[in-house]
Amino acid sequence: MKRLELEQLSTDDLWLLHVEVSQLLQRRIQTEKQRLEERLKLLDAPVSGRRQYPPVPPKYRNPDRPSETWAGRGKQPRWLVAQLRSGKRIDDFRIKKTATKG
Repeated sequence: MKRLELEQLSTDDLWLLHVEVSQLLQRRIQTEKQRLEERLKLLDAPVSGRRQYPPVPPKYRNPDRPSETWAGRGKQPRWLVAQLRSGKRIDDFRIKKTATKG
C-alpha cells in the first residue's frame, strides 16, 4: 500500500489493518521459529563429543609403590621419570604378562 492510501483510511480501517498485519506477522514468526528449531535439532543430533576409547591396561609399575602404574600413554609419571634419571631402563618397570587359561 502506498502512504497516500493509508492516509485516506479511517481510524477503524487502520486498526483493522494493524490487527491483520499483527496476526500475519505472528504466524510467520511462529513458522520461522519452528523451522529454525527443526534445523537446530538436526545440528545437535550428530554431535557426540569426544570419541570413546577402550580402557588401556597398565604396562609399567612402580616397584616401590605397586599401586602406581602407567599405561605407556601420555606424559610419563614422576616416579618413572625419577627412576629413569637415576640410570634405570624403562623395561625394568614393565609389568610381566601372566599366562591366562582360555
